[in-house]
Amino acid sequence: MRRLILCLALGLSLSLSTQAQSNEIEANIRGQIDAFKADDFTTAFTFASPSIQRLFGTPENFGAMVRNGYPMVWRPAEIRFLELREVAGQLWQKVMITDEAGQVHVLDYQMIDLENDWKINGVQILDAPGSVV
Repeated sequence: MRRLILCLALGLSLSLSTQAQSNEIEANIRGQIDAFKADDFTTAFTFASPSIQRLFGTPENFGAMVRNGYPMVWRPAEIRFLELREVAGQLWQKVMITDEAGQVHVLDYQMIDLENDWKINGVQILDAPGSVV
């Protein structure tokens, strides 16, 4: 009986920890998107990992890349968080974004934990549901 209670408590603890982690990751992504919507590239840049910051060098370069390569992130009409999963030891948050024209985009955000602060380490555009490849 004690083992069952211990297993249930451990399972509940892990579930709560995973949910807290998911909430923090979602808040990070939403914070960056909110900064993009306000054209606040300096704040948006703070949500990126150090390697992404080194790659682009300045918030202005980063903002230009997002405006040109990820316009759905710069000006989303709707954001919906899908599953958070681990792939090859990395955490990936799938996000469905509907742009201002009503087109649906599915993006995968690679997340890294830097001293209990989640950062975005890359974004991939995936095939949207119902798209033809």
